[in-house]
Amino acid sequence: MPYKSFVKYSLRTDVVVLSYFRRFIGPMTRDKLQGINMTADSNKPSVFISYSHKDEDWKDRLVTHLGVLREQGLLEIWEDRQIAGGDDWLPEIEKAINKSQIAILMISANFLTSKFILGKEVPDLLKRREEDNLRIIPLIVKPCTWTKVKWLNTIQARPKDGKAVSSFRGHRLDSVLATFAEEIFDILNKVPEDDNHKKKIYIPPRKIEISKLPNTNPDVFGREKEIEILDKAWGNSHTKVLSFVAWGGVGKSALVNGWLNKMAEQNYKGAELVYGWSFYSQGTKEKGQASADGFINDAFKWFGYKGEIPRSQHEKGRVLAEIISQQKTLLILDGLEPLQYPPGEMHGLLKDKTMPGLLKNLARNMNGLCIITSRCKVEDLKTTEGKLSLTHELEHLSDSAGMAVLKSYDLKGSDKEFKQTSKEFKGHALALHLVGSYLKTFHKGDIKQRGEIPKLTLEEKQGGHARRVMQSYEKWFAEKNKAELDVLNLLGLFDRPASKEAIDVLKKEPAIKGLTDRLQNLSNHDWRKTLNHLRELRLIAKQDEHDPDTLDCHPLVREHFGEKLQQQNPDGWKEAHARLYEYYKNLPDKELPDTLEEMEPLFAAVMHGCLAGKHQDAEDIYWRRIQRGYKIYYCSHQLGAVGSDLSCLSNFFETLWYKPASDLTEETKAAILNWSGYNLRAVGRLSEAAGPMKVGLEMHIEQKNWVESARDASNLSELYLAFGDLTKAQEYGMQSITFADRSEDSFQMEVNRSTH
Repeated sequence: MPYKSFVKYSLRTDVVVLSYFRRFIGPMTRDKLQGINMTADSNKPSVFISYSHKDEDWKDRLVTHLGVLREQGLLEIWEDRQIAGGDDWLPEIEKAINKSQIAILMISANFLTSKFILGKEVPDLLKRREEDNLRIIPLIVKPCTWTKVKWLNTIQARPKDGKAVSSFRGHRLDSVLATFAEEIFDILNKVPEDDNHKKKIYIPPRKIEISKLPNTNPDVFGREKEIEILDKAWGNSHTKVLSFVAWGGVGKSALVNGWLNKMAEQNYKGAELVYGWSFYSQGTKEKGQASADGFINDAFKWFGYKGEIPRSQHEKGRVLAEIISQQKTLLILDGLEPLQYPPGEMHGLLKDKTMPGLLKNLARNMNGLCIITSRCKVEDLKTTEGKLSLTHELEHLSDSAGMAVLKSYDLKGSDKEFKQTSKEFKGHALALHLVGSYLKTFHKGDIKQRGEIPKLTLEEKQGGHARRVMQSYEKWFAEKNKAELDVLNLLGLFDRPASKEAIDVLKKEPAIKGLTDRLQNLSNHDWRKTLNHLRELRLIAKQDEHDPDTLDCHPLVREHFGEKLQQQNPDGWKEAHARLYEYYKNLPDKELPDTLEEMEPLFAAVMHGCLAGKHQDAEDIYWRRIQRGYKIYYCSHQLGAVGSDLSCLSNFFETLWYKPASDLTEETKAAILNWSGYNLRAVGRLSEAAGPMKVGLEMHIEQKNWVESARDASNLSELYLAFGDLTKAQEYGMQSITFADRSEDSFQMEVNRSTH
C-alpha cells in the first residue's frame, strides 16, 4: 500500500515540514489494526515534525538519524521534497495533525517567532494533546528563551538536560540525535491493543509511582458498573475528581487497583504522569491525627517543583494543584478518611487545610483525573459535586458477585447456599474473602460450616462482618498454638506497614510474654512459611515487589488484633511499644534531623513511647529533637510541617485536646495544651483550637506563670478575632495586658498592648 506524503509549504519564510515516519509493525489482522490510529492508507503510527524553514539544516540532521532506522525496515520517513507541486498544503497539514501520535517541535527563536506556527499549528497540537493523547516532544535546536513560554515550559523537552542540540559537536552531536531517534522509536514501539477497538495508540506515561498504594487481591468481583464509571470519568474532560465512598473492607482500594491494572495494559490511556498515595499508611484512628505533610512534600518533589514550597496551608494546596494540572495526570488518593473529621457536626470535612486548597483547585483545573477513596464523603467538594466532581457510594457486593468470590476458593455447596452466605455477611468483600479462605483451610471447603463463625454485635461500619471471621481465625490459631497469631498481634502494634528491622526488634530474645513466645524458635524457613500461610488466608497483604520484607495488612485486620492485644495482654502491649520506642529513637543518623523525611522515625518513637506509657521520655524526644527547644519550634516553623507536628502532639493526650497524659508534669501539660491549640489554629481548625488554649491558660494562671499566661491570653484574643467574636477577643486582649504587667516582662507588656 503506498504511503501518503505530506507537504512543506515553501511560499513563506517560516517553513513547516510535515513529515511522517512509520514503525514496522509486521503482519496484523484487520481486527488488530482497529486498535491503532492510522492514516487512511497506512498501518503505521505517524509522527508530525514541525520546524522553521530557517532551521532546515537541523531537520535534515534529525532525518539522517531516523534514516538509519528506515534502512533497517523499522520505520518510514516521508520528506516534504517528495510532495508533488500544486498540492493544497493547508488541509494536508490539518489532516497530518489529526492523524499523528507524536509531534516533534524543533524549538528555536525562529520557531517561537513564526506567526503560522504559533497561530495555527501550536493551538491545534495543544488541543489534540488535551483531548486525544497526542504526545508533544520539544527538541531544543538552538538556545532561546523557551523556558519563559508558558505553554512550552510545562512540557518535558529533549535533550534531557535542556541543553540545545546546536551546542554539541562531532560524535557528541550524533549521539544526542541518535538517542532522540531511538526514544521516538521506543515510544511508538509500545502499541497496545484497545479492547474497545478505538483507533488510538496510547503512549506510555513519562513517570509512574504507585508503589505507595496498598496491595490488594488482583481479582475484582461484581464491579463492572464501577469500572465503567472509572472509564467514563477518565475519558470525560469535564470530570476532574471522582470519589468512591464506602465502609472499611467493602473493596474501594481493590476496585481502584483492579482498574489500574486494566489501564496499565493500555499504557494508562494517555496519562503522562501516574501518581498514587495511600493515607492508610499513617493509620486510621482519630487519635493518630494523620497528616498530609508527607504526601505534600513527596508530591512537590515527584512532580518536579523547583521553587520554595509556600508556608501557607491553602497556598501549598493551590500551588501543588497547579503543578499537577500542567500535564495530563492520573492521581490516586487512597484512604483519605484519616484526614477527615469523624461523624459529628463537621463529618467529612478535611482537617488539614492544605487538602481543600488542593482538591478544590483540582476539581476546577485538573488536566486528567483525581480518584479518591474514603470511608466518608469529601464535604469540601460539595460546590462542584455533580459537575466537576462526582461521588459514587460503593455498595456491598450483590449475591451473585458474593457467590463468585466464595466460589473462587473452590468451596463445596449449592448456589443457593453460596448466595445465602453472601447475604449473611452483607456482601462485605473483605469478609467474604476471609470466609472463603477460612472454610477452605479449616473445614475442607464445606460452605455448611459457616455456622462455626461467631456472631458479633459490632456495627458494619466498624467492620463487624470481617471481624467475625478474624475472631474465628484468632480462636483457631490460639487452640493450635500457631505462630500466625503472634504475627497478627505484632502487626496490631503498628499504624502503617511494618519494616523487617522493626519486626526483628520485637522478635529478638527475650520473648515478650504472650506475644512472641511462638516466634522464638522459628527458623527462617518456618518464618517465611508462616507469612505465606497468612497471605494465602488473606490476613496479611501479598508481598510488595518494591519492598518485599515489609509486612502489611488491611486496616481492619490491624485494628482488630491491636485492640485485642491491648485488652488481653496490656503488659506485652507496653513492652512491645517500649522496644519500638528505643528502636525508632536511635534510627536517625543525626541527633537533630534536618528534613521531614529524616524526622519520620522520631515521630514513630514519640507514638510508640506514649503507647508504652513513657510519656516523659517521649516528651524529651519531641521538644529536644523534633522542635529543638521551645523558642525554635523547628518542625512547625522551619519545616512548615504543622500537620505532622499536630499529629505528633496528639499522642500526649488521654482525651484529645483536653486531657494530657497524667504522668506529664503540670508545666508540660500546659505547654502541650497551648501548643496544640496554636497548631490547630494554624491549620484552620479554629473551633477545636479554643478548648486546649483555655485549659492551658487556666493551668498557667494556677502556676502563676504570668509570661505564659500573657501569651496564652493573647493567642486566644487573636483566635476569637478570627472567629469574629470581638467581645471575647477584647476580653482576652485585656487579660493578656494584666498578665503581662504581673510578669514585669517589658516585651510582653509592649506586644500585648499592641494586640489589644
